[in-house]
Amino acid sequence: MSGSLVRVGLLGLGVVGGGTWKVLARNAEEIARRAGHHIKVVAIAVRDVEKARKLVGPDVFITRDGMELVRRPDIDIVVELIGGDTLAREWVMEALRQGKHVVTANKALLAMHGNEIFALASSRGLMVGFEAAVAGGIPIVKAIREGLTANRIQWLAGIINGTTNFILSEMRSRGVSFAEALSDAQRLGYAETDPTFDVEGVDAAHKLTLLASLAFGIPVQFDKAHVEGISDLASEDIAHAERLGYRIKLLGITRYRKEGIELRVHPTLIPVERVLANVEGAMNAVQVYGDAVGGTLYYGQGAGELPTASAVVADLVDVTRLQAADPEHRVPYLAFQPDAMVNTPILPMSDVISSYYLRLRVEDRPGVLADLARILADSDISIGSMFQEPHGVNDADIIFLSHQAREGDVDRAIQKIQTLPFVKSKVTRLRVESLL
Repeated sequence: MSGSLVRVGLLGLGVVGGGTWKVLARNAEEIARRAGHHIKVVAIAVRDVEKARKLVGPDVFITRDGMELVRRPDIDIVVELIGGDTLAREWVMEALRQGKHVVTANKALLAMHGNEIFALASSRGLMVGFEAAVAGGIPIVKAIREGLTANRIQWLAGIINGTTNFILSEMRSRGVSFAEALSDAQRLGYAETDPTFDVEGVDAAHKLTLLASLAFGIPVQFDKAHVEGISDLASEDIAHAERLGYRIKLLGITRYRKEGIELRVHPTLIPVERVLANVEGAMNAVQVYGDAVGGTLYYGQGAGELPTASAVVADLVDVTRLQAADPEHRVPYLAFQPDAMVNTPILPMSDVISSYYLRLRVEDRPGVLADLARILADSDISIGSMFQEPHGVNDADIIFLSHQAREGDVDRAIQKIQTLPFVKSKVTRLRVESLL
């Protein structure tokens, strides 16, 4: 096969960087047949030069200085795989200023600084590939950006963090606490030593921010996302949800409404018969609903060495194929032409519409249910069903499942309920989504 050599510089040779090296080496000829050119890593920036040398051999330039790498004139594409949004931002911006295309797996970088990165790239006629930044090896970015272009996307919902999905699966199947499930996730390598970004929903919110921009043609606005994690989720709520025909998943949800766009990450009750409710372990899945195609589902490995490397290399192939194309005729970074992006407002959480699961402990005596029902009705919250479970001799746990209601109304109802003298616990509130 004829074709020139496309030279790549790797920033980082950790799990994903090492996987990218392995995939490019193992499938070199197959990749070249697809890309029309040979793709070769010619330089790497890493902290541990000796360790990198053992993996890649003597023929690749290795440095500890990322800025030196991005300024090398013999590099066509810079692949950023170091994570974070400080050094990564500096090196990516400099790579673009140096006229180099960029591929990144860094969702935090793009969620925080994507607007300026895409603007600089556009001004220089350069490409930024980021398939690996969302849902690992699942080609969800390409699906929304290219495969669903005929559609007005109405909503999408996704399990886009494998760590939290593994923890929730363990809590449900084994009946263990959050702490025990997290410990197991860390032991098996699914969770970091410091799991905060995962379990508090930040990682999922970074990814959802990018998906919302792709779906609706809006700027990247991570600071406006509502973010809740699973660290306060009680095992009893997972058990109650199961009895009521639901499973709890950490969902990223974005939905278009005429008033604005919902952008939220939080634990969510999903009917057990829905496909997303049955995504277990560390797997990811994203459901996208378009007005023409209806519901579509994308499922697979959301992280890991080779699945994520698969997405990185796919972006490398795309950039290689299109580098000689007129920049005006390439697929836009965020699916919509830059001058067609809109500033549709992100709705505050108080304006979100959902159904709700409410659990509280009360004194088990006459009149309690009537008082609770009255507060909910006065707040325009309609009760779909109610479940009561004795707790000890004189107390009971009460669970309400509401019909759709406005979050602000639910907030006010909870505030009133907490002041009642017979209420003996904090009200637990979870959202319920039918995903239809």
